[in-house]
Amino acid sequence: MTAALPWLLLVGAVLAALWWGSRRPPGVSVERLLPATGFEGTRVPLTVRVTLRSRRPLRVLLDDPAPRGVVPAVTPELSVLLLGHAQHDLTTPLTLNRRGAHDWPGGTLRWADPLGLFWHSAPLPGPPTTLDVFPGTHGLILPDLLRPLLSEGTLTRRVGLDDPLSLRGVRDYLPGDPPGRVHWRLSARTGTLTVREPERTAASSLTVFVDTSSGGEVFVDSAARLAASLVREAASLGLPVAAATRDTLSPSGRDPLSMQAALRLLARLAPDSVPPRLPPTRSGGNLILLTASPGPDLLTQALHARATAARVSIVALPEGYYLEPGETPRRQWTGLPDTVRDLERRAAALAGAGIQVVVLRGNQSVLTLA
Repeated sequence: MTAALPWLLLVGAVLAALWWGSRRPPGVSVERLLPATGFEGTRVPLTVRVTLRSRRPLRVLLDDPAPRGVVPAVTPELSVLLLGHAQHDLTTPLTLNRRGAHDWPGGTLRWADPLGLFWHSAPLPGPPTTLDVFPGTHGLILPDLLRPLLSEGTLTRRVGLDDPLSLRGVRDYLPGDPPGRVHWRLSARTGTLTVREPERTAASSLTVFVDTSSGGEVFVDSAARLAASLVREAASLGLPVAAATRDTLSPSGRDPLSMQAALRLLARLAPDSVPPRLPPTRSGGNLILLTASPGPDLLTQALHARATAARVSIVALPEGYYLEPGETPRRQWTGLPDTVRDLERRAAALAGAGIQVVVLRGNQSVLTLA
């Protein structure tokens, strides 16, 4: 026993030195390199740059989990034996599964002596990171719904109204072309039925309003995708765009910042129980209302908005009845809500007041009421 005492003291001294030397954490700095924005359903590159510093040998473990709405192909993790200064880049693709503003939760730093006997942990220091995931593209084919909604006239092949004073050219006749456009003299000379094709003028601006009080999470997700598709299509046509909810109206403009502000607003939509309130409508603009269950108050507000708007459209997406294009059909236990049936009965009167009514029903089925 007496002969083993020096060895016990030596082992104890070594353990005490290891414990003492591993008490202080290493110097750590973390930088996340990724785009500030992205679209739902896409992938973006993610690089987590970790810089470590320590004057003592340490075993370091580090993990930096992503928010729940985005999924990395490989969770950024690091396990190294550190002495001095080291920098490591952890690179992985990041799949954006869910729209919204995703705040990075921060990771965990664990360190120990070189033998891994005494472990310590602390929250991982790092700058706050927010990733805005914009809604993805809606499954409706653009010419079927989006472009007719953006135009100020009736359903047409391209967005906008005919400008009879400006002729773009002529083309071969297609089924559905009005007889008044037929170029009879040219058709007789060439032997091919030909129609005049005038230039078109687009709407002056677009504002998309989402009624978040009329449906649950399924409706809000679908409405956000449809509204984002309308905004992106209108921006590609050079129209000033804006998005609106009851309490917020994004700035209207043609520049990329205005479109990003509208998409950011749509990315953060959530169901609520507050009755809808339409924003002030830009004079001569195009106002589109997306709702699951249009009540009488919303219809009254739409009629008031028509006093300044060049066109008002009400698009109903009945929750529990409407299926998005490509969505797996599920059994439907209920029919159309009473508010939507009432909207159908009033469609003709609303059309006379300049308000177009569109009901999305079934899978990839669009019913335009007039």
